[in-house]
Amino acid sequence: MADKIALVTGASSGIGEATALELASAGYVVYAAARRAGRMEHLKDAGIRPISMDVTDEDSMRAGIDLIVAEAGRIDVLVNNAGYGSYGALEDVPMDEARYQFEVNVFGAARLTQLVLPHMRANRSGKIVNVTSMGGKIHTPLGAWYHATKFALEAISDCLRLELEPFGIDVIVIEPGGIRTEWGSIAADKLRAVSAEGPYAPQGNAVATSLTQETRSSSPALIGRTITKAVQASKPRTRYAVGFGAKPLILLRDVLPDRTYDVLIRRATGVPA
Repeated sequence: MADKIALVTGASSGIGEATALELASAGYVVYAAARRAGRMEHLKDAGIRPISMDVTDEDSMRAGIDLIVAEAGRIDVLVNNAGYGSYGALEDVPMDEARYQFEVNVFGAARLTQLVLPHMRANRSGKIVNVTSMGGKIHTPLGAWYHATKFALEAISDCLRLELEPFGIDVIVIEPGGIRTEWGSIAADKLRAVSAEGPYAPQGNAVATSLTQETRSSSPALIGRTITKAVQASKPRTRYAVGFGAKPLILLRDVLPDRTYDVLIRRATGVPA
């Protein structure tokens, strides 16, 4: 297993950090990537190699891939985890913010996949892991742009799976539910910045509160273990819905009529009717 090389993005905290640690524990040589490499110094104690990478910057991504290939000669696993949540009423969110969320959550993952694939195809093996969310299957109030990015990454993953099957490369989707990370507080802060006042204030303040309720969450280590299990499997499942609320909420979205689900999710987030 020592020659299995993994790259994990968004590894400075939360799911990315937990995944890097779990993969290293399983024997992978792990490159942990994030914009702030200084926040990953402690990962060196586990044999993990931190690298600076911004998934919105072409030169940064190219430099990271070139470094890994030069040092390790290959990349066996790519975990596209870098991403963030930006909530707010569609009317309130500036288009620059909407575009940037797509740059991070969708185009960054897609471009990094493009850069990694020639190396995987040359070896006729590899695992691409795209961390989407239960938010790639369900919707919540004031989350239009965030959910749009996760729905998009789900669609990209499905198409990519068909494209890469002839080359022996697996595409795996991870759909976390509520997880104890910085994600909720970041999403809540961005929500309050645009929709805590004005016509959407009742919804904005209710959703912001629900986003920071850590009692409705699971540990990031659960996702790290799930990703490690998936990449070690000879025939991994195409999707893994894990973490607080993921499986039941995705199921309810599948079986309930739209308006019935809308009522349920409004109540769950405390949004007034």
